[in-house]
Amino acid sequence: MAKLPVVKGDAAIKAFGEAGFHLDHWSGRHAILYHPDRRHLSIPGGKKELKAGTLRTLIRKAELTVDEFTKLL
Repeated sequence: MAKLPVVKGDAAIKAFGEAGFHLDHWSGRHAILYHPDRRHLSIPGGKKELKAGTLRTLIRKAELTVDEFTKLL
C-alpha cells in the first residue's frame, strides 16, 4: 500500500478538482464537491492538515487509489 501524503484542505480540494470534481458550495468550513456521475465529497477547507483517516476516506469515496491521488497533487 502506498504511503498516504500529508495534505492541507485547500490542496486536497485542488487535487480532487483535477480528478473531475467541481466545487458546488461551501457549508461552514467544508467545501462540497460534486462529480458529473453524482459522487460528492465534503472536504474541510483551509490551511490545516487533514487527518489520515479523513483523507483516506475521501480518496476512497472519490474512487481513487492513493497513488492516483498523489499524482494529482
